[in-house]
Amino acid sequence: MTSERELALAAKAWPFEEARKLLARTGGKTPAKGYVLFETGYGPSGLPHIGTFGEVARTTMVRQAFRRLSDIPTRLFAFSDDLDGLRKVPDNVPNQDMLRQHLGKPLTAVPDPFGTHDSFGAHNNARLRAFLDSFGFEYEFQSATDWYKSGRFDAMLLSMLRHYEAVQAIMLPTLGEERQQSYSVFLPVCPKTGKVLQVPVVKTDAASGTIVYRDEDGSLVETPVTGGNVKLQWKADWAGRWVALGVDYEMYGKDLIPSAELSAKIARVLGGSPPDGFNYELFLDDKGQKISKSKGNGISIDEWLTYGPPESLSLFMFQQPRRAKRLFFDVIPRAVDDYLGLLEKFPAEEAAKQLDNPVWHIHDGKPPAQPIPITFGMLLNLAGVANTEDKNVLWGFIARYAPGASPQTSPFLDRLVGYACNYYRDFYKAQKKFRLPTAEERAQFEDLAKTIRAQKPDATAEFIQNEIYECGKRHRPQTELRQYFQSLYEVLLGTTQGPRMGAFIKLYGVENVASLIERALAGEDLSQAA
Repeated sequence: MTSERELALAAKAWPFEEARKLLARTGGKTPAKGYVLFETGYGPSGLPHIGTFGEVARTTMVRQAFRRLSDIPTRLFAFSDDLDGLRKVPDNVPNQDMLRQHLGKPLTAVPDPFGTHDSFGAHNNARLRAFLDSFGFEYEFQSATDWYKSGRFDAMLLSMLRHYEAVQAIMLPTLGEERQQSYSVFLPVCPKTGKVLQVPVVKTDAASGTIVYRDEDGSLVETPVTGGNVKLQWKADWAGRWVALGVDYEMYGKDLIPSAELSAKIARVLGGSPPDGFNYELFLDDKGQKISKSKGNGISIDEWLTYGPPESLSLFMFQQPRRAKRLFFDVIPRAVDDYLGLLEKFPAEEAAKQLDNPVWHIHDGKPPAQPIPITFGMLLNLAGVANTEDKNVLWGFIARYAPGASPQTSPFLDRLVGYACNYYRDFYKAQKKFRLPTAEERAQFEDLAKTIRAQKPDATAEFIQNEIYECGKRHRPQTELRQYFQSLYEVLLGTTQGPRMGAFIKLYGVENVASLIERALAGEDLSQAA
């Protein structure tokens, strides 16, 4: 029998491809530090967002794949750049006037506008940890403030000082002429104001481990680069972190490729090796524009989780990470149903196929056995024809369609019903556009009503589907059966696409669907409740 490790070595899913490259980097041996280190970075000037989820979820998928390839221990650091200065006041926080008084100070030295933590940085770090914990991610939180002030970055900072001219030579050509005059990779933390200063460094002394900078008031100040007295500019900071921590793997957005290339050069100057990287494409909004936090276009993680389970979001992140994808509300139903379909297929797949199934990666090789008899799209259509946002009403239909199913016995299905009610209320309801049968279609719909009423109570969804198909063939040539089914969706469901009609009729009920058709034939507006 082929072992899981042998299967993993041949698996085609992208996390396994990444994991194999990482294994080759190690030469199959445990690094000197005792583990392979994965890292994700976070800027705590704002709250966690859907991109944060995507980066940690994808990195976790590679880590899980690596564990199937090797017994080398692994760790995942969620690193917060919380010594960075507060550059602007976010729009979505209270006490903004108070925050303006602390612009320029490290985030961990800015008072918490929410009044719940020691600092604004601590507040957002706590939100990050709670956010990651809510999804069950396995990680270790790391704080830049702690690393700088504890001295754990001191050796790296002294190396940066010794190679100051070489690092400056990498950075200066990337800057404008005016910025070149004042740029230094070291940002002193002013002992008088507490601000992170962007000021010229006029002298470096590697022997004493100090720099001399020109303060904002024109005076010259000497300060050690160790002990949290300075912070590195972010590209140098990224490189320094890679070297000091020994990062082996880190993902980043396509927009950061030039920055990663610069940081890699700096890491090599310091005598380190940049991590293996994976650059992913950025998300687009409903108009095809890149999503921007400042613009507020796109969709937030809270919004996604109002209309779909986290598993569907994980699937969205898994699929084609190097292709730009629209991230908007209308992708959620498809993501939910794709997840349900992949989950249903998993148990019957060969072991090799299972490793390429996204649900293996979403659930770390152990997808739950929770058969769901109804698609999310079907639930939306059910809510539409029933014209309801009431879970109890939908469960009345579901219990008849799937005897034994209930909110208690099928909690995941119950969650899907809730998501469907929310999505129907906020989106689907407004999108539905019913029409009446045309004169040419009346005979077709009259025949369909008779066909449906003739079905026996124990008729299967597949049998009903065949009967609906035969009805269509009585009224249209084979080449127009696609249009036949589209007409059913437009008249009965108010959409141009829909579910398999046999399954839908079985769910909603023969009598109810026949009544829908008769109401439509009578010229009644089906967008209104019966």
